[in-house]
Amino acid sequence: MQDRPYGTEPPLNPLPPVVWALAMPIIVLEGVLQLADAGILGGAQGVGWRMTVLTRMAFSPEQLVWMWETRRFLPQDLVRLLAYPFVHVGLAHAAFVVVFVLALGKFVGEVFRPVALALLFLGSSVGAAVIYAATGQTVALVGGYPGAFGLIGAFSFLLWLRLGATGGASWRAFSLIGMLMAVRLVFGLLFGSDPTWIADLAGFAVGFGLSFLLVPGGPARLIAHLRDR
Repeated sequence: MQDRPYGTEPPLNPLPPVVWALAMPIIVLEGVLQLADAGILGGAQGVGWRMTVLTRMAFSPEQLVWMWETRRFLPQDLVRLLAYPFVHVGLAHAAFVVVFVLALGKFVGEVFRPVALALLFLGSSVGAAVIYAATGQTVALVGGYPGAFGLIGAFSFLLWLRLGATGGASWRAFSLIGMLMAVRLVFGLLFGSDPTWIADLAGFAVGFGLSFLLVPGGPARLIAHLRDR
């Protein structure tokens, strides 16, 4: 492969297409809802579009518990497990999720295959929602934070492997999640909190756990890593 001529290097490293595939539905949907909130799309009725979308896409933990207890699994409600990560309550909510997905997706995507990266985000979102419902919560779940925290779990997994292989302190791999949860705790104390932090933490745990299976080499790589320690 020939070297690029001097001065032709791209200013930013390109992101894997799968990262954009996860981020673009969030960006596009939020853009449409922002225009509707401003009355540019949909006129007077557009102002209510966000509430309509939230009603149709938000995950209801109580509904999942009801389906489990009655063994009546309704497709229109099950699809919410995959839909809720892509709708947000406002611009700031969506923007933070997109930043997490782009930044962490870039790092994790350098190791994980595209399908594995998508499974990490979506699997963490679904797993977090199930755990959230199992803890008896009643507040609806919206937004991509559980999936983004799943990517943080994969990021921590890669650091854990790297630190273990180089003789570093493995606990340092969990410094990012520790810092984020500490920030969330402070904001909760100052401005009030809701139980959705449970889903975020569950998303991290699911993402970390899925990484054992989805990392190239799978469980064999983990076994080799543990033997070398």
